[in-house]
Amino acid sequence: MRSHEAADAPPTADRTPVPAARRASSVGLVLAACLATIPTLAVAAEAAPAGAAHPSASPSASASAENRSGAGLDRYYGQRPRWGSCVTGPDDTTGRDLDRAGVQCADVTVPLDYAAPRGRTITVAISRLRATDTRHRIGAILLNIGGPGGPAVAHPPAARAAMKEVGARYDIVGFDPRFVGRSTPLDCGWPLGMTWLSAGADRAGFDRQVALQKSLADKCRATGASVLPHISTRNTARDMDVIRGALGERKISYLGYSYGTYLGTVYTQMFPGRHDRMVLDGAIDPGDYRPRLLEGAERENEKALADWAVWAAERHGVYGLGRTRAEVLASVDRVVAASARGPLTIGSGADAFRIDDSQVPLLLFSGIADDTEPARASFGELLSVLVKAAAGAPTTLPEGIAGELRYALRGEGEPTGAQSAIICGDVAAARDPEQYWRDIERSRAAHPLFGPLTHNINPCAFWDRPREEPTRVRRDASALIVAATGDPRTTYKGSVELRRLLPSSRLITLEGANRHALYGSYANACVDDQVNRYLATGRLPAKDRTCVKETGRDG
Repeated sequence: MRSHEAADAPPTADRTPVPAARRASSVGLVLAACLATIPTLAVAAEAAPAGAAHPSASPSASASAENRSGAGLDRYYGQRPRWGSCVTGPDDTTGRDLDRAGVQCADVTVPLDYAAPRGRTITVAISRLRATDTRHRIGAILLNIGGPGGPAVAHPPAARAAMKEVGARYDIVGFDPRFVGRSTPLDCGWPLGMTWLSAGADRAGFDRQVALQKSLADKCRATGASVLPHISTRNTARDMDVIRGALGERKISYLGYSYGTYLGTVYTQMFPGRHDRMVLDGAIDPGDYRPRLLEGAERENEKALADWAVWAAERHGVYGLGRTRAEVLASVDRVVAASARGPLTIGSGADAFRIDDSQVPLLLFSGIADDTEPARASFGELLSVLVKAAAGAPTTLPEGIAGELRYALRGEGEPTGAQSAIICGDVAAARDPEQYWRDIERSRAAHPLFGPLTHNINPCAFWDRPREEPTRVRRDASALIVAATGDPRTTYKGSVELRRLLPSSRLITLEGANRHALYGSYANACVDDQVNRYLATGRLPAKDRTCVKETGRDG
């Protein structure tokens, strides 16, 4: 895929081959919450696209920036994508599926550093499923599925299905954020794919975590030092506006899930007046966005686990985990305690994994973000395996999970590090390990399972400090926010706070669901109808609305 390069087009960008986008994973932990800096943006604001003024800039300075894309960026905004096949090679099944669905793909060239637009460039991969009802075409809608670092090139067909009749009126555009998926890649070469690990049961386990997380940061710096300072949400928002310009759209609509709600919110603040209809599903409170993204979600995860335990107890004959909620939760406790005494072995042969008390909480956490019947059954199968392993019995992994564990626990199959690079590049982390240890110990008393996970140290503690201050919400923006009261990832209170920060927005609340991400995937007609009505008309509900979880959603 190539971007069209006219006489004033950007210079040739990095075009390193990348693997096809990985499918969403229950173990892959699609996080939305999953999400004192050097004030260098006095320079970057001069070169940034319209509306991308430094957060501390005066209103008049921001307003003057909003009306231009200049400062060397016109050639990026003026490029026109060269649309073609989505297939990148003989093994690209995702590309072939997209081609069959009528999706076309291209690359958009963007500057690595928006403060130096004549310097090094990179590519951002995009895809487009064109409107079929051209007579009533509304415009283009851009997709982000969360992460941070979730690739969305493959998602226009699913979005069109969710949008039902109104989908035909939009060009549906997916993109892989910078250094993700089919875009110019980052690969830190880590020995694991997920860094969201628990501190374990004692100080020795925490000390091992400190050494591991420092080694990960050092390894990523050694392989990607030239690009890491430029991997951030603010730069992704700038890329989004270049995509808007390259598509020839005056305004662009947006559908963002999870971390994608934060990205969408940042876009509204950096580029006021450039978005049309905006749907934010499972929102993050921008004031709570920080390197330890999971902090504050302990109670919601405990409730989700307890609710799942009730479900599993009713199916003791299938999973053998206990006949009451208390018995099922006791089975969970036995697994955690056994993993603290020594690693558990699950699977066999090349797919035998040894997991300890830093990894078991991650697997438990990953299994409870969805209260639908298939997801609960999948988690039941995994926990049955863990219970057998805790008893020293041989185990066979459920179908499909081995590949996910190879990535999550070994870093096999695709590049590693992009998620951490985005988070660490956005907000500075505490650097003293002792602060993390104190926080872990305080949280452990009230939340023994999830506290050491949500408060644990991560690579951001050893990352170079971000180049920009994080975005502050200082402008109102019109958006439709969607949230479940029991969301275990981006908790409901985050959506409530974002609604307060954006007075012109509206909030659709789904009561009774322990589910992260709703629109188009949870099959709640009330939620889907509200979103599609907004996408069709551009009119928000007159007031916030409440929907109720449909009977039978959890079996």
